[in-house]
Amino acid sequence: MPFEFKLPDIGEGVAEAEIVKWLVAAGDTVAEDQPLVEVLTDKATVEIPSPRAGVIARLGAAEGATVPVGSVLVEIEVAGEAPADVPVAAHAPTAHAAPAAGRATVAVAAPPATADSARRVEAVPAARQLAKEHGLDLATLTGTGPQGRITLDDVKRAVEGGAGVGTAAPAAAASPVPARADEERVALKGLRRRIAEHMVHSARTVPQFTFVAEADLSAIVAHRARSAAAAQARGVKLTYVAYVVRALVPALRKFPMLNASLDEATEEIVLKRHYDIGIATATDEGLTVPVVHGADGLGLFALAQEIERLAAAARERRLQLAEITGGTFTVTTTGAKGGLLATPLVHHPQVAILGVHAVGPRPVVRDGAIVARDMTNLSLSLDHRVVDGKEGADFLYEVIAHLEDPARLPAVGEDA
Repeated sequence: MPFEFKLPDIGEGVAEAEIVKWLVAAGDTVAEDQPLVEVLTDKATVEIPSPRAGVIARLGAAEGATVPVGSVLVEIEVAGEAPADVPVAAHAPTAHAAPAAGRATVAVAAPPATADSARRVEAVPAARQLAKEHGLDLATLTGTGPQGRITLDDVKRAVEGGAGVGTAAPAAAASPVPARADEERVALKGLRRRIAEHMVHSARTVPQFTFVAEADLSAIVAHRARSAAAAQARGVKLTYVAYVVRALVPALRKFPMLNASLDEATEEIVLKRHYDIGIATATDEGLTVPVVHGADGLGLFALAQEIERLAAAARERRLQLAEITGGTFTVTTTGAKGGLLATPLVHHPQVAILGVHAVGPRPVVRDGAIVARDMTNLSLSLDHRVVDGKEGADFLYEVIAHLEDPARLPAVGEDA
């Protein structure tokens, strides 16, 4: 009997994943830790490696299928070993390895039918989570999404006792707009769809507000210029984001409510004593948020290296599951275009996100004279259920104080 490898529970409300691409086929010989499949979660596309060496006996789902956590992804014939399930969470995805060359294309067998799978209802992850929180049976609802998929709005209507419970949406509301020859329709799918679902859930769940302040980064610009040669010698791309993350840690220690989450089920604010900073990263598929774990223990160059490594892994779809989970606070930038102001959405279940904008010379008044200084705007969006305006403003000005005087930044490891 083959070993059954199941979709791991990666936590943070992820209840299911979409099979994006199989990297093996039935009959392939695989090594331990060889990538088996690309899956799409609410957070990113990641690769799942094989926990065993052996021969692929069966694939558990077809590409494009959405499978729940705990369902069988693949069956592997392991020579000389009795079949036994192992804790799959210990096997983090690894860098991409090319699938075996010259293999034959085989049909993907469906998972064995069970009472549970027969009752399985297609629903977006956010909808499934909300239904679980309110004790709703998804089987009693009729979805209004594509192919009858239950959306977050469907569950919200059920929770609120409104229309849409157990009944299909009116035909007129679901009918597509007539096509025109000078228009193109692009399917909302993959990571773009997951981002849409996550953003809608964040916007509907979190009462958000944004506080904006400007910061004088002239000292940072000078420090970065002085450090350029040393950074280049170590192969480090020293960006302003690395300085921002360094400035965040002491501010988060002083204002712990911003390094927190709200447990809505228990009505408790969870204060985090670890500093794992998400860095929003643009990829060809959409925005992904890899996490710099243990940011408080990294020096400036080490931070810059880790941020660049994660960004490259995100763009190349090589992120491991551990690298997209566990964030306590998020930083986002407006990229090369910079801009003056944005209102970033809180990365739920976190309670705060900091937007960093263009850095460049502006005329400002210093000691009664107009001078040019390297300025930027910082946009701090907050969950108003947890953080009040004064605390948010005090926090942001604490960050700015560290940015405007780099000497205040705590020395960690090998700093420039």
